[in-house]
Amino acid sequence: MYSMQEIKAHYLFSDEDAETLKSLFSIAQANRALMIEDFYDYLLGIPETAAFLQDDTVLQRLKLSHGGWFVNLFRGVYDNQYLHDLQRVGHVHVKIGLNAHFVNAAMQRVRRFAVGMIRENFPDRDERRKKTEAVEKILDINLDIMTASYIEEELKKVFISKRLESLLVRATERFTYGLNLVLVLALVGVSLSVVGLFFWEIFHVFRGSVEKGILSALGTLLILWMMIELMDNEIKTLKGGRFNIQVFIGVVIIAIIREILISTLRHDPLETQVFLAGTLMVLGVVYYLVARSQQISPIR
Repeated sequence: MYSMQEIKAHYLFSDEDAETLKSLFSIAQANRALMIEDFYDYLLGIPETAAFLQDDTVLQRLKLSHGGWFVNLFRGVYDNQYLHDLQRVGHVHVKIGLNAHFVNAAMQRVRRFAVGMIRENFPDRDERRKKTEAVEKILDINLDIMTASYIEEELKKVFISKRLESLLVRATERFTYGLNLVLVLALVGVSLSVVGLFFWEIFHVFRGSVEKGILSALGTLLILWMMIELMDNEIKTLKGGRFNIQVFIGVVIIAIIREILISTLRHDPLETQVFLAGTLMVLGVVYYLVARSQQISPIR
């Protein structure tokens, strides 16, 4: 399954679209009850879907749930948690035996209501078109994720012991997410250590080692800058972004540059300095190739 970041990229769903939807939040809140009434009048009018709504307690719970889903379309936050919530909805549809045809038909009903809501509140044609396009994108994304559950159900017939496989995949995903959290915390700790190292290098300047202190402090600042990039990359990964290897190569390059600066001050053997310079050159070529590759297939 794709990450939410990748799905949004496939649908050309931009940050501007997210802000456009967020601007409709108050209107969606005001129309929530009306949408629920229209939606369930439609579902109760179809014998196949009405069969799932005979219990009044279940009906009221579903109305509350669908009302929350409708409002969440306009919160402006569409991360991996949003993806997992939609996947859960899709799996529930599969579990109760609701035909995917009715999921598509019901989404069309929501689409008509949302477009009508925009038409009634925004007389300007260009503004109405912009908001309608954003709504249609997020509804298409929702429908895509929900109906993917039906495809997964078909795939279960192909694999042996799919139950164990699904448990293993879910456990692995959670474990990986936990490791990413640990990595972020570790990066925070290392960054604090780098800050401490920077002040230690500055202390050397006042002790008389001016040249060594300044060059070492400069190298430490470069490392701190790359630590910030690393944390930013990990945070994006936790939010559903893709892993960016270029950042990690940059960290190694900065570390080598710092080592070259210190090696020069220590007057290390020429072989050591040549080795460091050669390593830096190789890393530079790798960094260039990775950057070139990402320009061809940009990370979104």
